[in-house]
Amino acid sequence: MSRRFQITTEWESLGEGSAEERSCFAAIGIRANEIWFTEGRDALANRLRNAPFLSGYQLAEWFAWNWWRLRWEPRSSSNDWDLSHCMANIGGGYIWPNITIFSDGRRTALISRAGQDRDSSPFRYINDSAAILPSSDFETEIDTFVTQVLERLDACGVRESNLHTLWEELARERADSDIARVRKVEALLGLQPDELDDGTREAFFVREQEFGEGAIDELAADQGSNRNSAVVRPDALAAEAKNVGYRTRPDDAVRLSSTHEPTLGLSSTPAWHVGERLAKALRAQERLGDDTAITDKTLAQLISVDQAALDGSTITSSGISCLFAEEKNEGRVLLRSKWKTGRRFELARLLGDFLVEGDGTLHPATRAYTYRQKVQRSFAAELLSPFGAVMNHLQGDFSAEAQADVANHFKVSELTIRTQLVNHRILDRDYLDNDAETWQFAA
Repeated sequence: MSRRFQITTEWESLGEGSAEERSCFAAIGIRANEIWFTEGRDALANRLRNAPFLSGYQLAEWFAWNWWRLRWEPRSSSNDWDLSHCMANIGGGYIWPNITIFSDGRRTALISRAGQDRDSSPFRYINDSAAILPSSDFETEIDTFVTQVLERLDACGVRESNLHTLWEELARERADSDIARVRKVEALLGLQPDELDDGTREAFFVREQEFGEGAIDELAADQGSNRNSAVVRPDALAAEAKNVGYRTRPDDAVRLSSTHEPTLGLSSTPAWHVGERLAKALRAQERLGDDTAITDKTLAQLISVDQAALDGSTITSSGISCLFAEEKNEGRVLLRSKWKTGRRFELARLLGDFLVEGDGTLHPATRAYTYRQKVQRSFAAELLSPFGAVMNHLQGDFSAEAQADVANHFKVSELTIRTQLVNHRILDRDYLDNDAETWQFAA
């Protein structure tokens, strides 16, 4: 069976450059889901090639240096994000493919962009392609490729390169669970190894056992995606929720019975599928109907929170909604949006997270594009506006006006309806703005 992700090498000769460059010069092809992301037109040979001539050493070194961020860091708009995620920035005098790589924690996305027709370079990449694969597949293939490069270096008598040092250090870090934990959080924060200062380290790890490892990861990912804002300390978020949040009784919140609970969490399953199945199961269990708009009262009862959470105006100062489940069936809910539709959606997100993520007392709904956050969003969309009912209301009319009418019926935003239509391939992704497209693309 063919691999979903593969980096091929055909070693070639090079008459100049460092020993590492000469040893690892190669025709390198990158293929995902049977598509050659490196396919392009060789102007000198006047033909198409799947594998251009590149430096295997420089590519392996880039993978080794950025391994933690490629493996864990989601999409971000920060200015330096591309340096660690886009191959076009590798440099060294080679014409690298414009391939961007990022992860939501469980799945890795690869996006290639073709060169311009007016591009006069000797090699012009021609594919606009995208692939999403389990992150474990990506990790395995990078390990295989770098190992091949190291073996090539050894065979050519180059045994003390910088790549040897980087890869040995990375292997030690990956094998040490404590170090690996810190490296993962650094990557989620958009940092390189050893860039985490002592104050931030203490802020994220001091109450990790209480809050839950997953919650810490989500807050780190949010901070990495919004690096222009101040660091949101997990304990400060919990304290704010406790002081000004709306009271909830977590033990009284709805739970899915074993007969209704769907199978969740396979790395090959898109996050929006997981969230949608979870919401359908809950609607069936609670007999909420297929075409029924959930009232504020019902939504509040499902998560056992005072309806004032939806009617009120108290908002979080950090930009992050959360459910903080304290001891003795006491909890607090803190919401971000000022608008009713936004508060309904956020409360539904928190309910979905509470149903799926049982560990820890802190359940954040962040702005990050992680798998967990995408499950929350798709759960909230299907719970509040079931896709089947949305289609029945639209009756084939997908105009903005028709979408607005449906959104008003279900008391959700128009973006929620558009996103559902894009997820189900009724509309093209162009119908979404850049922010929503980024979230959905890595779903």
